[in-house]
Amino acid sequence: MSKFIIQVNSPAYSTSASYRAYRCTKAVLEAGHDVLHIFFYQDGVFNTNQLNTPANDELDLHAAWQTLSEQYQIPLVNCASAALRRGVISETEAKENGYSHWNMQPPFTMAGLGELVTGIEKADRLLSF
Repeated sequence: MSKFIIQVNSPAYSTSASYRAYRCTKAVLEAGHDVLHIFFYQDGVFNTNQLNTPANDELDLHAAWQTLSEQYQIPLVNCASAALRRGVISETEAKENGYSHWNMQPPFTMAGLGELVTGIEKADRLLSF
């Protein structure tokens, strides 16, 4: 059994990369491997915006990541600096910056690149999309 880190660099809907990351993550888990965490980086942080509202006939990728996290107890981690630069903020960051609203909520969390590096040290594989 291998340990994986999944890195998502692409936005939820402008390319198919995030969907492929989601499908690959499911396949890895269903094959009995471990996913230590899913790290959203660069434009991948747009996957964590709770205000994403896809059409009724499209997969709600935001909700799909949440369900996967809950089902397999996988941390969903945003690169904090990439998220803040793109206007994706948690309740904590909103309060620290004087905003009354936020658009990211648990199970998504914020962390630095150190979280990715630490995960890579523990993982057997890094898959980047």
